[in-house]
Amino acid sequence: MLPGFKGIHHIAIIASDYQKSRHFYCSVLGLTLLEETYRADRDSWKADLALEGHYAIELFSFPSPPARPNYPEATGLRHLAFSVENLRQAVSALEQQGVSCEPLRTDELTGKSFTFFFDPDGLPLELYQL
Repeated sequence: MLPGFKGIHHIAIIASDYQKSRHFYCSVLGLTLLEETYRADRDSWKADLALEGHYAIELFSFPSPPARPNYPEATGLRHLAFSVENLRQAVSALEQQGVSCEPLRTDELTGKSFTFFFDPDGLPLELYQL
């Protein structure tokens, strides 16, 4: 391990429609907006989002970002997973917000239930039962 290595600091996400993604992560998923900055030199927004009081996601906008391939086995970050205490309750809350979730699955290694859904840009997100 690297000396002083403590953990994951944050995940960075680039949105094609910043306002739509900001609404999704803050209003639908319930993350807290800690700070929002417009960087005029880049024509870019940056939002710092927290989950349960912990800094977790940097949400960016950039002019005309290239699309990312959207299939589960593409090279790169596969998905972002959120742990939940009650998976069925979390799925129900998402569906009430108009967010579709895949059918529940069971992790064959842990026996825990999980499901996938997608952010406004098709980034795969996972809910994983604690």
